[in-house]
Amino acid sequence: MLKLLDRIHRSQSKKATFLRFACVGVTISIIDAGGLYLFMALGLNVYIGRAISYTAAMCAGYMLNRYFTFHHLETGRALWHSLLRHFSVHATGGVLNFVVFGGVLILGQKMGGEVAASATLPLIGVWIGGMAGLCFNFFFSRKLVFDT
Repeated sequence: MLKLLDRIHRSQSKKATFLRFACVGVTISIIDAGGLYLFMALGLNVYIGRAISYTAAMCAGYMLNRYFTFHHLETGRALWHSLLRHFSVHATGGVLNFVVFGGVLILGQKMGGEVAASATLPLIGVWIGGMAGLCFNFFFSRKLVFDT
């Protein structure tokens, strides 16, 4: 098992890179969802809490993608330039993510009432929105942020 994980980590193939990107995606979705529930517990509105938690997850995502997912690509860019590209791509992917998140909340509230909206619906919205943004962010991160 360790040999397989090492092979995936060292591989430069698109499939292995996407797998690493998806693993980072799972990690940052946990950061995003955990932050969202923390901010909701502190009394923030679900949409404001999500904007803050997504920003925190995006920062963690940059570091993980730079040093884990795309470690085999050397951009030759200054860190600030790479960060600017990353935040531009992921902010756009974040808009897609946030629209899907909001749609899930609205649809869930209409179907399940306030109880569903306050319990697990935000978590479901984070995950569905994250899946919607995953492919967008991978393609554009590979082409615009960590390209060679």
